[in-house]
Amino acid sequence: MNKPLKQIPKFASEIEERAFWEKHDSADYVDWTKAKRAALPNLKPTTKTISLRLPQHMLDSIKVAANARDVPYQSLIKVWLKEKLHSH
Repeated sequence: MNKPLKQIPKFASEIEERAFWEKHDSADYVDWTKAKRAALPNLKPTTKTISLRLPQHMLDSIKVAANARDVPYQSLIKVWLKEKLHSH
């Protein structure tokens, strides 16, 4: 026996909506058995700024390699890190 779903209230702001969902179970408002997987192709991953100390000669070599590929050196570092992570 399925219980009837409650009506989702109208929210004046995203902050108000967040506060509501922090205190309420979405299963009381949404029939999750009918949910479909969503594709979000334009969603960009969250990034985090870090501080990385490198020897000057290493940074210079990275900058030379990046310049030869016509890409920013930070982007080249990210590509190299990603390649290394996926190779293991």
